[in-house]
Amino acid sequence: MSTIHLFDDSNNANDNRLGDLEKTIIMNNLMEVPFDERDELWRDTFLNNIAECTLKLAETEVVIGPDGFPYFQLESVPKDQNFQAFVIKNRLKDFVLPKGFGIAINTQNGNPDWIFTYGDLVNYFLNDEFYTDRSIFSQKNEQTTISKDEEILVGQPSETILPRHVRTQLREFLDYYGVKNAKIMLIARNYKDEEKVSQDLVFNIVANQFRTEKEFTDIMEAIGWFLPRHYSYIGLDEFAIENGFMPL
Repeated sequence: MSTIHLFDDSNNANDNRLGDLEKTIIMNNLMEVPFDERDELWRDTFLNNIAECTLKLAETEVVIGPDGFPYFQLESVPKDQNFQAFVIKNRLKDFVLPKGFGIAINTQNGNPDWIFTYGDLVNYFLNDEFYTDRSIFSQKNEQTTISKDEEILVGQPSETILPRHVRTQLREFLDYYGVKNAKIMLIARNYKDEEKVSQDLVFNIVANQFRTEKEFTDIMEAIGWFLPRHYSYIGLDEFAIENGFMPL
């Protein structure tokens, strides 16, 4: 990972809002467990405590990961040292989500203890959990297109599905990579059957907008970094569905 100082957070330099002490102690103990001994119980305990414990904002605030996306660097709190406290849950809405960053935990050790994508953090903001196992979104191995005779309902994703900050980050990302005037819609499949109904986000992105198929594939995969992992999404020609797309 390469590191940069992307911004001056001097306005937050004296932020002493501490997290839950008990959760902080639990997290510090978890960090001492060797990687090869971290089982499912370790994982669940980590995810149940990390958002509300006290962490330290690293001296180098932001790291660029191998995936090319930026991450805040947070570390376990040191003993008998002054440090800039950071509580993930308290800083999502006003600080993390507007910046468009993920979070990396303890990168100073060479092998990070955990990596949260931007979409993981969005999911915590919306659902109080980083990962959601069951939802109304289609399974990832299901249809990636809309068949000619398929009946669907068309609408727009609400703030509880795609918050304003997420829209902004996606729009700016797509614009940077050449997708001008990005648009989106939300479709419901099998909407007449409560047991089979599912939904997908749809972007006005298709392969012929790019020089190569790989460029298209890379962009579509990258979109997933900004979204909760259980979200399903596809690309579709803008004129395929009348009155469907709206500006992202």
